[in-house]
Amino acid sequence: MLAASLIVTVGDDVAFELTVTNDGPDPVAVTFRDGIRAEFAVYDADGEADTADSEVWRYSDGRMATQAISTAEFAPGESATFSETWADPPPGEYTAVGELRLAGDDEVRAETPFSV
Repeated sequence: MLAASLIVTVGDDVAFELTVTNDGPDPVAVTFRDGIRAEFAVYDADGEADTADSEVWRYSDGRMATQAISTAEFAPGESATFSETWADPPPGEYTAVGELRLAGDDEVRAETPFSV
């Protein structure tokens, strides 16, 4: 089973760090749907996370990704960390969501509130 945690560090920019860990006793294989392995999104704290009308920023917006499916395996206890930065955010109260961009219905995600 993969567990996810999200750390948000606020300065001039906002840094996101998504760590995914295999907490189970068996290896876990995942399939990524494209070249962007982790997605980060920011939602207005007044709205509900994951609704388009409350979305303020998304890492993949305006970016091109390789359209190649790839796989990875997490051994028991193994972790991987993915990070990105939101440049020059406006002041406000937000909720950050970090998730692996997996093929199929699998979901590995974490969310946390933060202020700028």
